[in-house]
Amino acid sequence: MQSTPSEVLTTLATLRDYIRWASSRFAESQVNFGHGTITALDEAAALVLHTIHQPYDLSEAYFDTVLTLDERQHVIEIIDKRINTRIPGAYLTHEAIFAGLSFYVDERVLVPRSPIAELIEKRFAPWVDEDHVQGILDLCTGSGCIAIACAYAFPDAFVDAIELSKDAIEVAEINISKHQLDGVITLYQSDLFEELPETHYDIIVSNPPYVCHEEWEQLPAEFRAEPEIGLKGGESGLDIVIRLLADADNYLTEKGILVVEVGSSAETLQNTFPEVPFYWLDFERGGDGVFLLTAEQVNLYHPLFVAALS
Repeated sequence: MQSTPSEVLTTLATLRDYIRWASSRFAESQVNFGHGTITALDEAAALVLHTIHQPYDLSEAYFDTVLTLDERQHVIEIIDKRINTRIPGAYLTHEAIFAGLSFYVDERVLVPRSPIAELIEKRFAPWVDEDHVQGILDLCTGSGCIAIACAYAFPDAFVDAIELSKDAIEVAEINISKHQLDGVITLYQSDLFEELPETHYDIIVSNPPYVCHEEWEQLPAEFRAEPEIGLKGGESGLDIVIRLLADADNYLTEKGILVVEVGSSAETLQNTFPEVPFYWLDFERGGDGVFLLTAEQVNLYHPLFVAALS
């Protein structure tokens, strides 16, 4: 039988106690993860540490410290809210970590979690010479996390970011200001390339909507709490992706690269274009469904991409 809040307050005392208890509650309640954490224990630690105003990398030496009664009460409240609402934890804390950086998030944007973070941390090596990267474009920027991480990784490059949703742009502006990158990153409200000036980029990177209709219908509540505009990619999941592929050749430099996350729609994309040698990237920290094409390949297969639009 589940303990009452008063019983939890009096029987649990340490930080370790509350992380363990929260993890058990999540498992018992069959909470779904995938918004920056992948296990009940990771989610419990993230929420508990945030609630008591401690960093996520707090030394384990502090885990046996005793929480105050106020801290215990606040932890119980946020754990109950996570279970009862099925809202992603990042929306409760208004914080997500991406590429080692902290971002403000709320229900207006997807929670940052793309494996593209690993590519950015490695400065897209070996695919580009980082010393020669002058321009980067982030399509479907959402919270701005990819654009901002790229600005840190390539401090001498200009970074443009495109987003259709006005709500998401407002969140991206918060994060650009938070990281003091006003004047470094240029935001455009645009449906993909439509409002973008004629510019060429060494790197075009995107995490566009790619969830197909069938998958969307089966998503857990936590994912359906995110904005549909950031997830739904039409019947096949590829509506936005194919448009992006068809237009990218006009915006890449001669030695540029196109990097796009298509997640669960990777097989559908490959089957749609069996002639195209998409390079599917591997990630040390997990994640898949991210392809890379060179500017030469984007140009070579451009007729196929355009034909798929009709």
